Amino acid sequence: MKQGDRELELVYEDDFILVVNKPSGMLTISTGRKEEQTAYRILTDYVRSRSGGRRGSQPRVFIVHRLDRDTSGLLVFAKNEEVKYALQDSWNDSVLERKYVALVEGTPSEAQGTVTSWLTEDPSTMKVFSSPFDNGGRKAVTHYRVRSSSGAYSLIEFELETGRKNQIRVHACVLGHPVAGDRKYGARTNPVGRLALHASTLVFRHPVTGKVFSFKSPAPNSFRKALHKVQK
Repeated sequence: MKQGDRELELVYEDDFILVVNKPSGMLTISTGRKEEQTAYRILTDYVRSRSGGRRGSQPRVFIVHRLDRDTSGLLVFAKNEEVKYALQDSWNDSVLERKYVALVEGTPSEAQGTVTSWLTEDPSTMKVFSSPFDNGGRKAVTHYRVRSSSGAYSLIEFELETGRKNQIRVHACVLGHPVAGDRKYGARTNPVGRLALHASTLVFRHPVTGKVFSFKSPAPNSFRKALHKVQK
């Protein structure tokens, strides 16, 4: 499914949900500008085209969760409001695994570990700040594992225990190894021409059938190429 020069990949569809692979640079939903390209808009056009244009038939899609504009990877949409709320209300129990892959600057001193902090957002800058103690912010827990490293960059797998705004980006900064291309949170380089963060694994229990679904999307080749170039 294309709109403009970006492609939204349909990974799975049934009568209740849609799972897609969102490219970097595409919004999940509009921020108000009508001409903005969004996953929501593309999927809405898709389900309506599939309805055959029957009179009175205006199928909709409903957002279950979001990815930042510059983050690529797996997203779930619902086909009706009941399924949307069923997933959102039981999100922590329904989602069994949620992982991201990122290319970060440098190499963490520990090959794996956990970052726990409390996050607050400055509404004037839209930047999220981290505190190592409870300051009234939202508790955030991220597990990480270094998959490979060249010294200058590392490919890291992040697993979310909580799902807060900009959580991985902030926690990568807390580690002292910001996501490449993430100037907002301290990155000095941009080897792949984008925020090097990708939602790679999503395992969840279907809100209607109860069946467990597992979806995986490999890290973009550009992440590995950037790591390989440094290794030469």
